[in-house]
Amino acid sequence: MASRQSLLPSFLYAASSGAAMPDGRGAPVVARAPSEPPFGKIDMFSPAYYAACGFGGAAACGLTHAAVTPLDVIKCNIQIDPAKYKSISSSFSIVLKEQGVRGFFRGWAPTFLGYSAQGAFKYGLYEVFKKEYTDMAGPEYAAKYKTLIYLAGSATAEVVADVALCPMEAVKVRVQTQPGYARGLRDGFPKIVRAEGYAGLFRGMVPLWGRQIPYTMMKFATYENIVEMAYRHLIPTPKEQCSKPLQLGVSFGSGYIAGVFCAAISHPADNLVSFLNNAKGATVGDAVKNLGLWGLFTRGLPLRIVMIGTLTGTQWVIYDSFKVMAGLPTTGGAPAAAPREEA
Repeated sequence: MASRQSLLPSFLYAASSGAAMPDGRGAPVVARAPSEPPFGKIDMFSPAYYAACGFGGAAACGLTHAAVTPLDVIKCNIQIDPAKYKSISSSFSIVLKEQGVRGFFRGWAPTFLGYSAQGAFKYGLYEVFKKEYTDMAGPEYAAKYKTLIYLAGSATAEVVADVALCPMEAVKVRVQTQPGYARGLRDGFPKIVRAEGYAGLFRGMVPLWGRQIPYTMMKFATYENIVEMAYRHLIPTPKEQCSKPLQLGVSFGSGYIAGVFCAAISHPADNLVSFLNNAKGATVGDAVKNLGLWGLFTRGLPLRIVMIGTLTGTQWVIYDSFKVMAGLPTTGGAPAAAPREEA
């Protein structure tokens, strides 16, 4: 059988030195599995597997969202007060002038804790539900309707994940958009509870689901399919034979592209979440009146595309790195129970 042609330069997957192939080409880089992964071998779909996925998801989401806190501060202020924060560049200048450098890192603690909890449930439960829905469908239908399995598994996982995220999201938005309201999580959390009760922490729950569920469905389904297409059309070597750095490179590139789609589809709900969490008693109608229908879809979108694209690509690299260290395959491809095609 003739070898597949690659659309990528050969140096990305072929060694620059070493034994040559019979036709004179450089030998492909084939990753040899280590005798024992750094964290020990974990069996697929075991309790330890799902725990590792949850831990990797917590690190992927918590670290990346905390790292982009300065961009998040700018984005939220543009969404909340477009009359004052008219552009990205002017918003940076206003925050720096009024709050100093520390202003760019307001809300990092609730961001880190909230998205760590969300990431643990999002990634861990996605693996659980993807396997469950695959088994329910059976091998034939799992292979035929794999994208529907990705969509259903990610949506189910995100419903639970957002319950963990919502209280910290409420604190984060108040701290970032209302200077003087609170210094951070320690005083912001109890202040909301005292003023509005614990229900105040979940006031943005429905808009958060409206933002995060489509976002996560797009994130996982797009990522899985892009990875599959990359190994089918761009890279001539089967995934399991590619080096781990190359696999992680595919994870980042696929994640970045998926993140662009995620940002676009979830942006109107993101504007609603920021607006409702910022003002007590605010309604969806108030948000539309303040931002305008067009502004609801576009206000802060360019910055969010850059932020979410980079963030999503980095998340997949961190998540798949935990899998690699546990001796597990990186994410992407057909569902686990789908039959492998025979050559």
